Amino acid sequence: MKLSNVTNMDELFNVIDSCKGKVELVSEEGDRLNLKSKLSQYFSMAKLFSSGNISSVELVAYEQEDVDRLISYMMIRK
Repeated sequence: MKLSNVTNMDELFNVIDSCKGKVELVSEEGDRLNLKSKLSQYFSMAKLFSSGNISSVELVAYEQEDVDRLISYMMIRK
């Protein structure tokens, strides 16, 4: 799933931390970072937020409950 116009990474990471299964960030090169890892979260935050906000990011969640949680997050913040 793609998220766009992410301006608050802490809020997004709180949602990801509440997920039961693995949630991955897919880079433009196709690499996948496990966002349940704090180290990966810090790395991705530094890399993605270097421009001030994130115009678009692709996430993969493997549990339906987690997909629903992320969709709900996207709908609430709009």
